[in-house]
Amino acid sequence: MNTSPSSLLDLRRPSSHVAEVWLNRPEVRNAFNDGVIAELTQVFAALSQEGDLRVIVLGAHGKAFCAGADLNWMRAMADYSWDQNRADAQKLADMLWTLYQCPVPIVGRIQGDCYAGGMGLAAVCDVLVAAEEVTFCLSEARLGLLPATIAPYVLRALGEQASRRYMVTAERFSAAQAHALGFVHELCSAGALDAKVAELVATLTANGPKAARECKRLVRDVAGAPLTIELRADTAQRIADIRSSIEGREGVQSFLNKRKPGWLLP
Repeated sequence: MNTSPSSLLDLRRPSSHVAEVWLNRPEVRNAFNDGVIAELTQVFAALSQEGDLRVIVLGAHGKAFCAGADLNWMRAMADYSWDQNRADAQKLADMLWTLYQCPVPIVGRIQGDCYAGGMGLAAVCDVLVAAEEVTFCLSEARLGLLPATIAPYVLRALGEQASRRYMVTAERFSAAQAHALGFVHELCSAGALDAKVAELVATLTANGPKAARECKRLVRDVAGAPLTIELRADTAQRIADIRSSIEGREGVQSFLNKRKPGWLLP
């Protein structure tokens, strides 16, 4: 079912547990503009509130995932004042934060070019699948700009040393290089892209729904945190909470009794 607010995004619901969000501007290689940013923010804010949702697939129609900023939008920004530029950049920063904070695991489906802001979108995904011919690029420095709003997410996903290189050189790098650096999790042929995504969706939906969300939150909260007594206490509390929950008890009992857990039953 397609429930898109407009043609900029294609929102599909294969089931009550799965949502697909597709960038839908193939004629401009799915480049960003203010409309796309606003709708991504709106859609992911809404999906974040759905308690039964277990996975979101983020993809794009056409030959490219996202080529960065739309040229017409860039032309308009050339005449912006500092205040207008600040407000515009804040909307992009807020959109990326909305996706990053989404409690539902996000699987990114990447084909073709993934440039500039497109790399920011890829970086906020929890699992990233890319076709072998994909080309990545943090291209902002070529235009005398910098990838500031996407930097917090790219640095986490790509790593500091690789980010240092590719941000300052604005070089293109291959999907194979991105995979070797850990930015891409699964690499496959273009023809196998949908099958690999479907495989990951099936894997995610088989897990405990609350546990999957809590695992995502755990990584976000613990990554880079100092190993303090407070952190040890927090992690002990988290496992106690999930063990004592209805889902945790059901998961353990189903395993011990060699049956499917309740969340997999019709």
